[in-house]
Amino acid sequence: MTIEEIAPRLWWWSAPHPEWKQVVSSYAMVADDAFVLFDPLVPEDLWEALDGDVRHHGPPAILITVHFHIRSSRAIVERYDGSTVWGHEPALTKVRRRVGETKSFEEGDELPGAVEAVAMHHMDEAAFWLPSHEALVLGDSVVGTDERAELSPPSWLRKRETVDEQRASVQRALERGPKRLLLTHGGPIDPAALEL
Repeated sequence: MTIEEIAPRLWWWSAPHPEWKQVVSSYAMVADDAFVLFDPLVPEDLWEALDGDVRHHGPPAILITVHFHIRSSRAIVERYDGSTVWGHEPALTKVRRRVGETKSFEEGDELPGAVEAVAMHHMDEAAFWLPSHEALVLGDSVVGTDERAELSPPSWLRKRETVDEQRASVQRALERGPKRLLLTHGGPIDPAALEL
């Protein structure tokens, strides 16, 4: 596992998910008023570095894209007093069931670090627009590799969800004009590599 600073005060790391047997990505951002983690999975060899970040920047605000991405959130909240978890209102019950006390948000709300929530179609997901980095964090709607990204497989959709609606929600999120996509299934990627 390596941590990479992909822009000033914006970090990315990936680690194998212990349940899903796949490598997933997490992100951290330091803003003037907040230390923000996105879908954090913290492997054992990262805790010491995270301890230092919390000492320096304060307890993190954890923003969850989709309720399946709780990952290490409960352990973070238990380790760092004052940490908060933020879940998208339509998925709030599922998030709370997995992590406990959770703050809620809706589309358009400004979150810690001046992050903006963007409602997505898939699984009551929320994407996160980081205006200071012109970057968009995406959970399960888009998956990628170092070279390309695409919509997640149709098998990931619930019965009432359609690929067309999924595509439309991604296109709507892209209207913000991100210069970088931060995929939690794939890593940072140029938006030009996204095939819709």
